[in-house]
Amino acid sequence: MKYGLQMYSVRDFTQKDMDYSLKEVAEMGYSFVEFAGLMGNSAEDIKAMLDKYGLYVSSTHTGIGEIVNDFDATVKYHKIIGNTNLIIPGHDLGTKEKLDKFIDDINEFQPKLAAEGIKLHYHNHSHEFVPNSDGLYIHKELEERTNIMFEIDTYWAFAAKLDPVETIIRLKDRIEFIHLKDGDGGHGGFSLGDGVAPVREVRLKAIELGFVMIVESETLTPDGISEAKRCIEFLKMVDAEEGR
Repeated sequence: MKYGLQMYSVRDFTQKDMDYSLKEVAEMGYSFVEFAGLMGNSAEDIKAMLDKYGLYVSSTHTGIGEIVNDFDATVKYHKIIGNTNLIIPGHDLGTKEKLDKFIDDINEFQPKLAAEGIKLHYHNHSHEFVPNSDGLYIHKELEERTNIMFEIDTYWAFAAKLDPVETIIRLKDRIEFIHLKDGDGGHGGFSLGDGVAPVREVRLKAIELGFVMIVESETLTPDGISEAKRCIEFLKMVDAEEGR
């Protein structure tokens, strides 16, 4: 089994030393990474670090502003590091006006990215599944009014009182990546297997559906590397139980 790590999980280290962070992540047993910010490193340096530690980049969390305001530079950077998936990590879509503008931007830039061989995805939190200030369900609007792919954060779907397994089944034709995450059912995060989210069930369905699984852990207890290590150790244990 191959698992990736959302590098936000080790942000307390990436902010100081990206090279060390990638080294540690590789040594834990993660096969690939999803970046959440490149911390000022050049594309050439990021690619060299990935190659040095036998990692590859599955995707990056990249804000819509980077795409709209500096399209050519954004595309160039991601081509150098070998990334073909830009994932918008969330956006302020609290009103109809903001949502309409965002959808217009998606519908303009998604085909432009596709022409460059890059897919565009959206990563949810819990609020996209409840009404915004104008009574609109953000995720439903994105599903119906765009062709954007979805990186389903299965924990935030769970925190929104949805069944994350049913959610990824329903959206399976628009999913390539999911986030595996655990927590207390609200905004408190835990390492995989330590919370109340149905991580095992989500993992099994993701394997069945052929999704790429990316671990994200948010609470830095006592630090990001320790937490990321507990997550991969949990997954290795489950793999061993199943003979994978």
